[in-house]
Amino acid sequence: MRERPITVLLVEDSPTDALLLREALSEERAVQFRTAHVERLADALRSLQEQQYDLILLDLGLPDSQGLDTFARVHEQAPQVPIVVLTGLDDDQLALRAVQAGAQDFLTKGRFDRYWLVRNIRYALERHQMYLEVHALSLTDGLTGLYNRRGFITLAEQQLKVARHTERGVILVYADLDRLKYINDTFGHQEGDRALVHAAELLERTFRASDILARIGGDEFAALAVRGSTEGIEAIPVRLQKAVSDFNVQHTLPYELSISLGSMYFDPKTTTSIEEMMRRADQAMYEQKRRKRGH
Repeated sequence: MRERPITVLLVEDSPTDALLLREALSEERAVQFRTAHVERLADALRSLQEQQYDLILLDLGLPDSQGLDTFARVHEQAPQVPIVVLTGLDDDQLALRAVQAGAQDFLTKGRFDRYWLVRNIRYALERHQMYLEVHALSLTDGLTGLYNRRGFITLAEQQLKVARHTERGVILVYADLDRLKYINDTFGHQEGDRALVHAAELLERTFRASDILARIGGDEFAALAVRGSTEGIEAIPVRLQKAVSDFNVQHTLPYELSISLGSMYFDPKTTTSIEEMMRRADQAMYEQKRRKRGH
């Protein structure tokens, strides 16, 4: 048994079906469920912004959304949450298409009891966890534990879609560990790797846990932060510089850690691609490096 309840968002517009599902989950003794219920897609998307759920039970036919578009909107809003689709007796083909699009499983209303409902939920959670573990291996940087370039672009594109739906701007930051070649050549590559890990830790302290942070190659890092205004453009460099200064005071290294940073704010109404955003932030970062060198 899990130490905490499994939190489920039930998206179902039929009061009768919703009652049956909630009663089935509440009567289960082997596993404890905590279920929230909404009837419309708009309410589901709002709830997913405000709360964290372990699993979503999703009816594809809602008053404000129908078919695969319902799944697509929910999956886009919460790509890390497994979804089990609920369908009517004549909708199995639609449910199979939802599974092909990323749903973990489907249940046909009227054809399952409490045992099968709980069984499907538990299997969906286990499959999703295995997927996340395998997926993480290909999206993370082995040295720092941050996302790699592939992981950054994958998650940043998803975050951009959400930001545009919610009309919130994003800040893209490019950071570079200064003088890594000097550190490698003078003190060895092991010390260079240690400097990269220190830089990653300082960047993690600077950004929020909800921001997407990655080592995108060599001595370069990137971060994507969703913000309602441009204020982070000024606040982020200040926080990072303080973190770096404090680190150099507190640690005795044969060199001083230094990180150059460039950042750009993008309005949610623009259609700028993540690659173009990265290119512009990269240019801003190299401008700072040139200023540091006095050129």
